[in-house]
Parts: sequence; C-alpha cells; structure tokens
Amino acid sequence: MSTGNGKTDGTKSLEDLRQELKKLRENLCDLEETHAFTFGKTTVHIGADQAQAMQEEYEEECRQYNAQIAKLEDSLKAKGG
Repeated sequence: MSTGNGKTDGTKSLEDLRQELKKLRENLCDLEETHAFTFGKTTVHIGADQAQAMQEEYEEECRQYNAQIAKLEDSLKAKGG
C-alpha cells in the first residue's frame, strides 16, 4: 500500500506503520460514531432507498478500513512490532 509520503509498507518504519494504523483506527471509530448518531440518536427523516444506500456505503467504508487495518497489523507483525 502506498501513502502520500512515497513509501510502501515494506519500506516504512515501525513508527510510520503504527501512526498510520492509529489514524485508520481513529477514522473507523469516527465513521462508526457518525453512523450511530445519524441512525440511532436522531430523528432524521430520509427515504428507505436513501437509508439503504447510506447503510451500504457505511458497510463498504468499514470493510475498507478493516482491510487496511488488517494489512498494517500484518506488516507490523512481520517487522516484529
């Protein structure tokens, strides 16, 4: 996986990997909190089709974050971190 700093997972330091992992986990947490607030604690009035589309988008974003997190965790394990 390439990031904005031009490094790939194979050339990143342990600290770089840890920082990226922390950022991904925070982003996932923010996404989950936003979703829970929108669908659980408010009285948002949206149509069923829009709600379904938002749910599908949320689930896809969660899958992407979790896949990136798993890949980084594997990279950290491989580097002994």
